[in-house]
Amino acid sequence: MSDLSIPFERHRLGNGLRIILSHDSSVPVVAVNLWYGVGSRNEPQGRTGFAHLFEHMMFQGSAHVPKNRHFELVERAGGTLNATTWFDRTNYFESLPSNQLELALWLESDRMGWMLPAMDQEKLDNQRDVVKNEKRQRYDNQPYGDWDERLQALVFPEAHPYHHTVIGSMEDLDAATLDDVEAFFRTYYVPNNAVLTVAGDFERSRTLDAIDAYFGEIPAGRPIPPVPGDPTLPPRIGETVRDRVVADVPLPRVILASRIPPYSSPEFAVAEVARGVLGTGRASRLYRRLVRERKVAKDVVSYAFPLLTGASMLLVWATGYEDTRAEDLERAVALELEGLSDAEDAEIARAIAVTETDLVRSLERVGERADLLSMFELYFDDPGRLNRELDRLRAVTSGDVRRFAAERLGPDNRAVLTYVPEAQR
Repeated sequence: MSDLSIPFERHRLGNGLRIILSHDSSVPVVAVNLWYGVGSRNEPQGRTGFAHLFEHMMFQGSAHVPKNRHFELVERAGGTLNATTWFDRTNYFESLPSNQLELALWLESDRMGWMLPAMDQEKLDNQRDVVKNEKRQRYDNQPYGDWDERLQALVFPEAHPYHHTVIGSMEDLDAATLDDVEAFFRTYYVPNNAVLTVAGDFERSRTLDAIDAYFGEIPAGRPIPPVPGDPTLPPRIGETVRDRVVADVPLPRVILASRIPPYSSPEFAVAEVARGVLGTGRASRLYRRLVRERKVAKDVVSYAFPLLTGASMLLVWATGYEDTRAEDLERAVALELEGLSDAEDAEIARAIAVTETDLVRSLERVGERADLLSMFELYFDDPGRLNRELDRLRAVTSGDVRRFAAERLGPDNRAVLTYVPEAQR
């Protein structure tokens, strides 16, 4: 039986807005979390970067909220707020003292229902420049900064929705008109493409009445169009594909990625546990063998992307020392990937325990609880899946991980991205 029992109840407005309430009066704090079913996967060729651009545009004011006032009002009320864009979704969230709940509901409803009247060319031009500057800082002028752009291009074919990065193409953004941006908003930023979660200390009936008052009159949008491009692809890359970059980086770094089942697949839990065995904590295989024992790497990372469309991606990377040869580093990492075919029960138990601990600790924060409930509702139409996450992890066996390694982590399903310092040219 699961150890999680996060309370929740589900509601839906007539315009299609899905609502999750999760009450917890232990502290006088409330989290408001809004997920829209739009991310970089929804962008067709020639229109990349729109979802991320809207993350910025949504803070530029709406019909009744002046530019940048959203931040000011929430912070004056003692709250925090932010937003993120990813492949499959965009989310906006606030945590505030409980008596400020309606402030967050009003602000989110105003930009959902009444943003377009406040949108103009000056704001578009300004935020387009902000995004371009962000790309220069985070991608172009950051050591290893373009790793995701290069790796996605290796793992996902050109027609696949995950082939391009979340930040998108600056050429596409430059070509975007105000009409293009308005059409994108009307298509995706609609109640029938959103989940609103309220978690923490609130009064149920009053909160439902407030949600209906603020969001109920916003008209539903048209049916959400299918994801563009071709989301179908083979389960494996079919070979080892490579990209070698000689750049102004301080140390050599090798990133190995494999195509894995999507987050919606039962096998994704196996990928999560395998990732834990490989690279979570100092007892993991990569850290123990590459950093402590062989001393060929100074740091290691592992991550399984929870992506929905067709396939996902597991990656590991290792950063070497000045005298480490990139070829030696790649061989060392590949050896550990393929070595999971002999994963032992004790390693699996440790990885599951560490993953469990991370999840339970995150749920202590009301904002994280709200975020996960929104995610499971939007992705799976099942917020109760959150309470079954531990069962899903605990069901993974060493045999599952061994099969996963044999089927998914071999050289026939591998993308290798290598960064070599100019001094090692």
